[in-house]
This record gives sequence, structure tokens and C-alpha cells, in this order.
Amino acid sequence: MASKKGNLSINSENMFPIIKKWLYSDHDIFYREVISNACDAVTKIRKMDMMGEYELPEGFKPRVDVVLNDKDKTIKITDNGIGMTAEEVEEYINQVAFSGATDFLNKYKDKANADQIIGHFGLGFYSTFMVSDSVDIDTLSYKSDAASVHWTCDGGSDFEMSDGEKKEVGTTITLHLSDDCLEFCNEYKAREVIEKYCSFMPYDIYLSRENEEGTETIKASEKLDSDVVIEEVHPEKKEGEDKEPELEYKIKRRPQLLNDTHPLWAKTPKDCTNEEYLEFYRKVFRDYKEPLFWIHLNMDYPFNLKGILYFPKINMEFESIEGTIKLYNNQVFIADNIKEVIPEYLMLLKGVIDCPDLPLNVSRSALQNDGFVKKISEYISKKVAEKLAGLCKTDKENYDKYWDDISPFIKYGCLKDDKFCEKMNDYILFKNLDGKYLTLPEALQINKEAEDEAKKEEAVDENGNKVEAEVVDDKAEDKKDEKEEKEPRIIYYVTDEQQQSQYIKMFKAQKMEAFVMKHNIDTPFMQQLESKNEGISFKRIDADLTDTFKSKTSKKAAKELEEKEKEISEKLKKALKNDKLVVKLEKLKDKKMSSMLTVSEESRRLADMMKMYAMNGMSMGDFGASEGQTLILNANHPLVQYVMDNKDEKNTEMICEQLYDLARIQNAPLDAESMTKFVERSNEIMLILAK
Repeated sequence: MASKKGNLSINSENMFPIIKKWLYSDHDIFYREVISNACDAVTKIRKMDMMGEYELPEGFKPRVDVVLNDKDKTIKITDNGIGMTAEEVEEYINQVAFSGATDFLNKYKDKANADQIIGHFGLGFYSTFMVSDSVDIDTLSYKSDAASVHWTCDGGSDFEMSDGEKKEVGTTITLHLSDDCLEFCNEYKAREVIEKYCSFMPYDIYLSRENEEGTETIKASEKLDSDVVIEEVHPEKKEGEDKEPELEYKIKRRPQLLNDTHPLWAKTPKDCTNEEYLEFYRKVFRDYKEPLFWIHLNMDYPFNLKGILYFPKINMEFESIEGTIKLYNNQVFIADNIKEVIPEYLMLLKGVIDCPDLPLNVSRSALQNDGFVKKISEYISKKVAEKLAGLCKTDKENYDKYWDDISPFIKYGCLKDDKFCEKMNDYILFKNLDGKYLTLPEALQINKEAEDEAKKEEAVDENGNKVEAEVVDDKAEDKKDEKEEKEPRIIYYVTDEQQQSQYIKMFKAQKMEAFVMKHNIDTPFMQQLESKNEGISFKRIDADLTDTFKSKTSKKAAKELEEKEKEISEKLKKALKNDKLVVKLEKLKDKKMSSMLTVSEESRRLADMMKMYAMNGMSMGDFGASEGQTLILNANHPLVQYVMDNKDEKNTEMICEQLYDLARIQNAPLDAESMTKFVERSNEIMLILAK
């Protein structure tokens, strides 16, 4: 063929500089694009063989070779694929943005399955100009009468095309690197980039250096036909050995295989072993701590999606977790953690998702068609919920063990995804004070049983003597039952087992359950469950004092207690110089507890929110002192009885202050000034006792 020169057919003026400089955000992407094209070329020639339009040579092994030459500043990427004729070079290379993959699919759509064709845009080849001063193509088509073609371009709109010298079917792309991009022909950098983008491409990818001077020694039985033998090596026979050692060869260093052509996610779950899952996890994520468990996604309809999601073991708040979800398209790496595809809460996991149907933009760096992508995201969320629910139902023992580690994922998921929250509602676990895990329905039922038992207890009079229960007419009882049905079902929780130990003791004495919820995410998570479950409310263990903890009394005793409450309330408010304090006098079953403090759940949550956002520097104590606090005095305790009987004694005021601080210290840490006064007062009381 005669030498030919011409102009690239560019549809828009100055389009080529735009493609060269701004089509891709990362310059290293050229490796992915050119190797993807090479894999497509191999796929095409294999399909031609399958359709009987070409016969592959005996012993054909599909492969892509990346050869570096740091002296000449070049990178050569060679495939043994379909190759191109001069007309095809003219059509696919000289006309920018004409997709050879699309043309091939259209031509053979009735004869071949197109699932494994990677390219769709035809612009990938031009990414080479981001790092090159000039690019050469040497190609030979599979067609029997085809001649080899040489094409070169210096990055402008001019190209040169002539007869080539290539003898084998396939294509070689040669990049003459720019001085500011020489790092890409460094062996270590090249391996890093290729492993990043091409670790799971469908054909073997080999990396080597041109004029390789390195050597390696192999056993004779390991020798391949492609090995270049430098010399034979005869190992010496070791003492005690009967057989002569096997002959060895010193050979030119072999090209390094950089990828795994059959990734684990492409297999069906039943064909994968636990060890394979763990090995894949260690290899891909460089994490040698075993994951808790994993979910293997495998879907063919209504879209093609495969992948593996690992739940890693964690020991920290969810904000500190950094997960990695790698997104692939036909085994070609696209990006990490694309939020449109991966539900936000699953960004905390580690895993891979391969979806050939993803509607990528021309640079494969962003997604198109929001509706379709949303369906993929919803499917992933659904499969995760189904896996977790199934684990809870069929393997509750292990689910309990995993809970502390996976709860941040699940709670975050419930906050971010209403559908996920609905699916997980009955499989959320709560850890009780004894370390046992209960589901939401179990948690609701267990306290109801304790409260029902408390209602059966006999009433006592003002002197503690048992009295007959008062008769309640049927209509009143019906109204009572109706009222109880409408009352919210309460789940009690603790945020600090040490600080709230006195309340915990009371709960355990009455066989009541409270659950440990001490992480930052728990407050919004509880609010989410309240909104999704009508009639359910969460209360901290110190938020209220129910009848379960009070001794039953007759109406007469209750009325007398009410009168005494007014008297002692006035005394307390005067002693504490706090007119806003709410004081209640109750007969508690725990006779060792003199006083306790309750703070309404609404007030405390608001106070916590203020602390979280540092609104006006307001602390829990500052807010609770005027809003939502109730001081409860136990009429069954001698100290409280002393105050009631000796309102005018000189030490009564000091006892009132002490009762209040004792209640406060069980509820939250005292501020510095209050703690100083508490210690001084305690010393004073001990001195009185010493006398």
C-alpha cells in the first residue's frame, strides 16, 4: 500500500485538544482504556472463531502484553486479538468517537452474545495522548488477505498511515511518553496502576521490560516453550539424598502476570469455599483481620449484577469506619464508593460490585440514567436486608455475636433508608444489662410481663399493713383497659451503666429490663424506630418512675402522702433556693434509696441535642435544673421521714441539700462547684456522726 497522509475527521473544531486534556480526570486512566480495548479485540477474534468465520491457531492463548522501555521512554501494549485493516483504522481511529465496539455488536448482534465487550464509546484510545508526545499503531487483521498497517500521530490533528511490518494477527499500541509522564514506564508505577484498574480483566495481562536483563531459576519440569534459556544449572546432590537433584534452568525473567481472569464474584456462591472468600478479601483489601461474614450477590434479571460485600470487624464508632466498595463494569475497575450505586450506609462495608449494565458516561467516571441506577441501589439494599434477616432467623447465636460489630451499619442504614428500616425492624437487637440480645418484639414483651406482675401486688395502708383492694366497676375497668391499650409501649435503656447503677439496681429488683444504648447514633436511631413503630417509645432508665417501683397504698394513705408532699416540697425548695424544682413524695419498694432524680425523656433529648451542637454552651445540668427535672423522695426512708418530722431542726436544711445532691450524682456528674459543696457537706455530716 502506498504511503498516505491526511487529516483526522473531527466533527467539532478543536475537539481533539479537549479530548486529550479534559476527557479524563486521572491521567493514569489510559492504561485501563488501552488494555480494555485490547481485551475487546481478543473477545472479538474468539467470537469470530466460534461463529466459524476464523480459525484460531492451535494452542492459542489470549493475552495482553505491556512492555516498558525506560531508555526509549516508551510503553507498548500488544494483544493477539482481531486486528484492523487499513479501512478499519480509517474508520475507527481517524474518525474520533466512532465506537468499534458498537459497530461490532450491531454487525453480529444476531450471532454472538455481546456481554463481554467492554468498550462502548470509541474514545478510550485517545486517552493515550494525555501522557504521550506521539502514539503509534501497528496492526494486522485476522482477514486472510489483510496487510499490516502502521499508523502514527503526534497528538495534533495530523496522522500518517502506511504499510506495516507486523507479522502476527493483533495490535500493538506504542506510546512515546511526554517528559512529565515518564513515571508510567516505571515498572512499579505501571504495576500499581494496572493492578488498580485491570486486576480482574478477562484475559491474562503480562508486564515486562524490553531488553530484560533480569533472570530467574526454574526446575526443568517447570519450563515453558516461551522461556528463553540462558544456561543449564546442575544442583549438587545433598548429603543423605538418594536421587540426583532435578535439572534446573537459568532463564530470562518471565513477564509478570498481573490479573486474575476469573474473579470470585463471577462464580456462583455454591462453588465458592469460605477459604476462597477470605483469601479474596485479604488480597483485594489488604486486610488480614477476618471479616465477620459476607453476602454474595448474583443476579441476572432485570439487570446483570454480581458482587461480594464483606462485613468487617470493627471496634469503634461508626463515624470512624472507612469502607471500600469497588465498582466494576465487565471486570474493569471504574471507581471506589460511587454513592449513586452503593447505598450510603453500605459505604462502611468492604466489597466489590460488578454491573455490566451500568449507564456510564463517556469517561466511565460518572453515571447516567438516575432511575436505573436507583433500582440497582435498592436491589443491593434489599439483598443485604434479606441476608441479615435470614441470619437472625436461622443462626441467631452467631447473629448475636456479630451484633456489636454490625449494629453501626444497620442503625445507619435504618436512618438513611426507610425501606431497609422496615425490612430490618424485627431483626434489630437490643443488648440487655446481662449481655443477652433480644429482638424488638421480645424487648417490648419482657417489661410488660414484669408490669403485669406488679399490678397483682396487694395494697398497704399508711402504716404498711395490707388492706383489701378497692372494687372497681366493670365499666371503669373496661375504660382502664382501653386506656392501657392506647398507652405507648416503653423500652427502657441506659447510656452509662456505671453512672446509672442505682437505677439499674431498682430495675433488676423488679425484674424489669433495660437495654444498653450508649453510642452517638443511638439517639437518632431510637427516634427513627419510634416514628416507624406506632405506640413504641424509648425512655432512659432515669426518665420516669412507674407504678412498678412504688408500693401500693390505699386511697387514704395516698391522700396523706399527698399532703406531706406539699410540706416537704416547700422545705426542699427553701433549703435549695430553687422554686422551680418539682418535688414528689413516693413510697418506693427499695427502702434503701432515699432520693432519686428523674429527667423527662423529651427534656433530656433536647439537652443532649444542645450539647451536641454546643448551643450557648448549655450543659445537661444547666438545662435539667429548670426543665424536666423531678426530685423524688422515698417516704419509706428514715432520712426523708426525719425531714418530714423535723422541718425546723438545724441539720434539716443540710440533709435536704445532701438528699438533692445524692439524687443528682446518680443521674449525671456534678459540676465543679456542686461537687466541692457536696464533699464539704459530707465531711460535716461525718463529723456530726463522730460526735
